[in-house]
Amino acid sequence: MPGSSRELFHPDVADLVLTDVLSALSDPARLEITCRLAEGPLEVAACQPTGADMSKSTLSHHIKILREAGVVRNDPHGRQRYVSLRRQDLEDRFPGLLDPILRLAPGGDQL
Repeated sequence: MPGSSRELFHPDVADLVLTDVLSALSDPARLEITCRLAEGPLEVAACQPTGADMSKSTLSHHIKILREAGVVRNDPHGRQRYVSLRRQDLEDRFPGLLDPILRLAPGGDQL
């Protein structure tokens, strides 16, 4: 259970479920967010998919789905929140899963 209102739940590596991860990555907007995070952590507002006219609440929902599936971390940093890809955790739990997904995603050939 989170210790403060600023801390969010992140599943332990051992608790990551393959179908949850794949389901989270099956949405094109969430997949694009994940591809952007593969380049490095972003402030929440900067996670917006390129060319998307997405409301703040929709973006928050997508990040929540990714976080609850164990794909990303969402951590406080001063007055902002930064989102980062849990690449090593995913690699430890599901070796070799993430890189092909990111590489085959639209626009992922640059990764």
